[in-house]
Amino acid sequence: QLYLVESGGGLVQAGGSLRLSCAASGRTFKSYAMGWFRQAPGKEREFVAQITWNQGTTYFLDSVKGRFTIGGDNTKNTVYLQIDSARPEDTAVYYCAVATTRSSGFDGWGQGTQVTVSS
Repeated sequence: QLYLVESGGGLVQAGGSLRLSCAASGRTFKSYAMGWFRQAPGKEREFVAQITWNQGTTYFLDSVKGRFTIGGDNTKNTVYLQIDSARPEDTAVYYCAVATTRSSGFDGWGQGTQVTVSS
């Protein structure tokens, strides 16, 4: 069984910063990539950021480019999301995800952590 646990969510003022962390545990595995998704009230879950371990390649949702940073340690299956210049529209439940292989897609999910940005 694979477990992903997020931490670091909370309330931040617009323009402020927050750092989300995620750690995977359970069965031994080596992941292909880890990432973050978010879901705002009344909206569908959307991709936010991803890091692919083999080359350290990162991908971001256009609206967060330049404000969010993703990084981590693939040997420990940990990933973080640094949120800077937060905006009210970033308010959502943020989910950590793992892609165990290149073809699997994101096949492991955390329970989510709430991020609220006040204006």
